[in-house]
Amino acid sequence: MPHPAQSRRILLAGATGLVGGHILETLLAAPSVGVVHALSRRPLRVDHSRLAVHRVDFTELPVLPAVDEVYLALGTTIKVAGSQPAFRAVDLDANLAVAQAAVKAGARRVGLVSAAGANARSSVFYNRVKGELEDALKALSLDALVIAQPSLLLGAREGLAQPLRLGERIAQPIARLFAPVIPGAYRPVQARAVARALVETVPSASGVLVLASDRLGRLGERT
Repeated sequence: MPHPAQSRRILLAGATGLVGGHILETLLAAPSVGVVHALSRRPLRVDHSRLAVHRVDFTELPVLPAVDEVYLALGTTIKVAGSQPAFRAVDLDANLAVAQAAVKAGARRVGLVSAAGANARSSVFYNRVKGELEDALKALSLDALVIAQPSLLLGAREGLAQPLRLGERIAQPIARLFAPVIPGAYRPVQARAVARALVETVPSASGVLVLASDRLGRLGERT
């Protein structure tokens, strides 16, 4: 459904992250977006007339402003978080709390940055937490839930709180070289493409839509 100029009211959690930063950039460049309410634990290095930054504690969220869409890009690593429970508190609990509060504030469309292999029944802790979040969001009263499941994320991480992990340093050049023969769901994808694909898809989606890495790349590169 087309949107009148500057009519969309957006909530974004995770704007300081790799994909979240690109989501913010893409939203602020969209003529149909009237305001972006960014929830953050720390200040943002962005100043824009349509950006409202809310410094929050994700364990005690305030009443949120009225919004139409919410984008969930909060994430950490076990190494940065310090433990599996601390990782779960960010990647599952904080994202879900934002979604629930956003629904109370009127949101009926959600875009989620998840991960390839997300499955609530997975034996891999990381994939299991991602899957549990996806399932919890599917239970909310929504018109649309768009789930991005990127594999290896490509992009500059300078200045981010999450440094490139050793495995990623090794995997990125290998993944680029062999990308044509890697199964689509596990192909590396640019973080910018993931952001653009979500922002392009969420406003007109219906029901639950899962976007794997290869599709994220195609959608994100054409927008």
